[in-house]
Amino acid sequence: MENKDHKQIIFIDSGLPGPGVLISAGVHGDEYEPMLAVMELATEVSSLLRAGSVTLIPVVNATAYQTNSRYGEDGLDLARICPGRADGSSSETAAAMISSHIQQADYYIDLHTGGKLFNIYPLAGYMLHPVAAVLEEQRNMARAFNLPLIWGTEGSPDGRTLSIARDANVPAIYIEYGGGNSVKEEIAALLKEGCLNVLNSLSMIKLEGENSSCLKYWVEDYTPGGGYLQGKFPSPASGIFIAATVVGANVNKGQLWGNVVNPVTHQRTEIIVAEAGIALFVRDAAYVKEGEALGGILPVSASGKLIINGK
Repeated sequence: MENKDHKQIIFIDSGLPGPGVLISAGVHGDEYEPMLAVMELATEVSSLLRAGSVTLIPVVNATAYQTNSRYGEDGLDLARICPGRADGSSSETAAAMISSHIQQADYYIDLHTGGKLFNIYPLAGYMLHPVAAVLEEQRNMARAFNLPLIWGTEGSPDGRTLSIARDANVPAIYIEYGGGNSVKEEIAALLKEGCLNVLNSLSMIKLEGENSSCLKYWVEDYTPGGGYLQGKFPSPASGIFIAATVVGANVNKGQLWGNVVNPVTHQRTEIIVAEAGIALFVRDAAYVKEGEALGGILPVSASGKLIINGK
């Protein structure tokens, strides 16, 4: 067993044939539970790995972490600039680093939360890859991670870690769970457990017993831009957002989602739900500017698999 730790890149090699899996966190600097989960994985995987190798990167964009922000010190969102530039700014060089590791991997898991902005329903997501075999591997990874929602979305967006994986035909999933300004250790524990579940499904480790499935909803949405959270439910006004629903709740058309209150003008704007479904994510940050997202709804009414705008 070989374990090389170069601070931000931890390489664990079983010494036996098998896949190479890359697991990353800290693409955004205000998403802390994934970073903690990857740190814990470094210890557990070292003792469990039976085949292949695992590369762990707890903090992809160090300057974003150091500034407690989605953006690096250069003002760039790493999840929009991949593959970056090796001779570029701090976020661009970090994007080039993670892109190179993705291209060399056999499988990729990218861990996220909603950061300071959003609280997100636990989901394993993937791009709807044009190569059937890659898409099926991604479905298998998402199922193995074992969260309540599997969410496949249209695969054209560029600049993402997952678009680098898409172009390299590397099966890849991303995880979203939670968010806000406080750390929830139970989320970090579940992220770690999910990664171990995927490694177990790839026969790289051996976990005792079987977990019961947590899956409730499985949605594959071929709508262009359907996976872009920041573009959903734009606020009609600037002010203080007071939510009237919680993540995962069933909501109905016409129901109150929340209010945006302007303490300067004393204006109160009601936010009304436009479609039925479950609350996929809800804005956690109190102040909102006009046009910024207040949340999003997944249009499901029952458990099972739903295809939206499929061919």
